[in-house]
Amino acid sequence: MTDPTQDPRFLQDPYPALAAMRSRCPVQPMPAESDGRPGYLVTGYAEARQALGDPRLSKDTAAFFAGKESRRRLHPAVAHTMLASDPPRHTRLRKLVTKAFTTGAVARLRPFIAHITEEMLDRWPVGERFDFVAALAVPLPVIVICELLGVPRQDRPDVQRWSGELFAAGRPDVIDAASHALADRMAGLVAAKRLDPGDSLLDHLIAARDGAESLSEEELVSLAVLLLVAGHETTTNFLGNAALALLRHPAELDRLRENPDDIPAALDELLRFDSPVSTATFRFTTEAVTLGGVDIPAGTPLLVALGAANRDPVRFPSPDLLDLDRDATGHLGFGHGIHRCVGASLARAEAEIVLRAVLTRFPGIRLAVPSDRLAWRRTRLMRGLSALPVIV
Repeated sequence: MTDPTQDPRFLQDPYPALAAMRSRCPVQPMPAESDGRPGYLVTGYAEARQALGDPRLSKDTAAFFAGKESRRRLHPAVAHTMLASDPPRHTRLRKLVTKAFTTGAVARLRPFIAHITEEMLDRWPVGERFDFVAALAVPLPVIVICELLGVPRQDRPDVQRWSGELFAAGRPDVIDAASHALADRMAGLVAAKRLDPGDSLLDHLIAARDGAESLSEEELVSLAVLLLVAGHETTTNFLGNAALALLRHPAELDRLRENPDDIPAALDELLRFDSPVSTATFRFTTEAVTLGGVDIPAGTPLLVALGAANRDPVRFPSPDLLDLDRDATGHLGFGHGIHRCVGASLARAEAEIVLRAVLTRFPGIRLAVPSDRLAWRRTRLMRGLSALPVIV
């Protein structure tokens, strides 16, 4: 069966196809992968929320693939991140990360985010067509997460390129090479910071302690890679998707332009409407599970379609309507359960600052091409634009 994510029509608008699948059954079998392992796709909201919080669903990819032959050569720091682990290891790692990744750290970053945003907007060519993604949505989150982690300026272009290559669907050789390049660079950065400590998040992680517990070298490199990639790839897509949603809904755009203090409350609906993470990362059943009335045997992979769940009409009436008055706080755009995005507050801060600045400085911003001609990235987990041509 052809992978629907590679169909240009699906990339443009996956929601009709996902709605049709959900209406047939919110939990349904997927075709077997090339290695013969069938799995299940979850598209219903209630079922997705249950799956994300069910301890019988493991994220320990090392355990699942143990003993199975593979030609993949992902770097262990990328293959075995905190996201790919279960309690108690996950609990220990997340507790140490959370101690450093605080709301206070995000609050202290807000002036920096605002300053960088204004600098980028200063370079926007008024009256000319340009790319919102390349001019703001890609570089801003990279600069912010690198600043937070303490990644030197000269390393940031490489980090941005390798991070993007980790999501190159259908190109395993590119993904594997990028994983080694990024992990090696982060290992070098950890070593440098041990010799010359600073005050960045990575420095705090190196010094983090929970009683006698601390992070091993491999765990430090793995967390650095995870926070780098998750900290900007998702936010890049969030900014692009949110901007497009508003540009395609002029009344909602006008409302936020006239009432910018409404922007923080609108972010949940924008996350729900076109989720930057379309599919949650890999899970599998450790014992037999019944989900949405479907009996799933032990050892079965599950893909949770967050974007589809966020358009479930049972949970969100008229889900294909962007409604900034909707209470969308239950959306799954940041996941749910023990693996919920640890950087959610940073992503929200960046989106709020960006939307407020853009709508204040450029109230006439508009699409430069019809929305059905926009190009979308070909990735399996993310949903984001390759480019967003606009005129201000």
